[in-house]
Amino acid sequence: MLKQILAAIVGVTALSFAAPATAAESIKIGFSHSKTGIFAPAATSQLQSYNLWREQVNARGGLDVAGTRRPIEFIVYDDQSNSGKAVQIYEKLITNDKVDLLLSPWGTSLHFAIAGVIERYKFPVIGNTAASVQLREIKAGNIWFPTSAFPDRQSTELTKLLKTQGVTTAALITNQLPYTQENKKFIVPELKKAGIKLLVNEDYPPNVKDLTAVLTKVKNAKPDVVLAYTYPGDAVLYMKGAREVGVNATTQVVLLGPQYDFFAKIFGPARNGLVTMGHWTPLRTDWPTAKTFFDAFKARWKTNADYLDAPLAYMSVQILEQAVAKAGLDKNKLRKVISSTTFKSINGPVRFEGVQNVALPTMISQIQNGQQHIVWPPNQATSKIIAKPAWK
Repeated sequence: MLKQILAAIVGVTALSFAAPATAAESIKIGFSHSKTGIFAPAATSQLQSYNLWREQVNARGGLDVAGTRRPIEFIVYDDQSNSGKAVQIYEKLITNDKVDLLLSPWGTSLHFAIAGVIERYKFPVIGNTAASVQLREIKAGNIWFPTSAFPDRQSTELTKLLKTQGVTTAALITNQLPYTQENKKFIVPELKKAGIKLLVNEDYPPNVKDLTAVLTKVKNAKPDVVLAYTYPGDAVLYMKGAREVGVNATTQVVLLGPQYDFFAKIFGPARNGLVTMGHWTPLRTDWPTAKTFFDAFKARWKTNADYLDAPLAYMSVQILEQAVAKAGLDKNKLRKVISSTTFKSINGPVRFEGVQNVALPTMISQIQNGQQHIVWPPNQATSKIIAKPAWK
């Protein structure tokens, strides 16, 4: 499926997804996409959510621009998973292509990279697939982040959950990339404060090919919980290695990986019981459009939406759509509306203070019976946490 999607967007420098011919002038919306490079596998679902939204809006007659419906046209360039390339692209989109609106690229590092461009041109953007405490240091007013998965708050909530499970010892293995290292920075003092002893604390390089050696150390330490601070690719190595050496802790946290459909296709029921980051699920009945989005995504792309990037990307365009309906395309009006409005989304209400969404609590999720449930905090949960079943 991934190859088909990528093949459809290969061969041109800029990709133009044009709306059907209409009397109304198209709205040009630009962004960069990590078609190639290390972010390409994860970035696919972001593009799928963007395209699903564009198709849905155009099917309704176009984007409501302060009362007038206009069809959407996408202008997209490959940023090659490269920060410098992303900066060049967003400069081009604003100055050469003269787009009406911008969507965000994939990942924290590329969001940081384009923040200066966005600020320089005072061009409002709703971010999505980025989560770092350093995002709070970005000057407020031109970029906003719907997620609540910031490493400091996530570490606090995860530790609270672990304490309810009677955890007293832990093993931590961490990818050396920035996001996972930032999570490590915050979880270590939280564990210490909670009286949870860290028996193993090992880092590994991003290009790691095998985790057997470090997982053997983990097995021999016999911790109550394993914290595997992975990216999606090395999460696969964790699963294979943990099963091979027999890591049987009843609580296993895998940071990035279990949320994605490719991971489910590889491991099937073996991922049941994994705890992971995430604040979205189609199982929340008080988010009625969550299931609608999940079903529409599957119908359009013949694959399940992941529980992280796909909903965040869709949330961002939902917010943008509501803001444009109120403010039109005037950048000053858009900034005011985004900064002061409570929006509806597939992940519940969204309200920004500074760059952060303060309406969405930090949550912890778990894979149960092939679905991602929210298991913490209790007032947000769709299920109670369960012990991870033994490897089969």
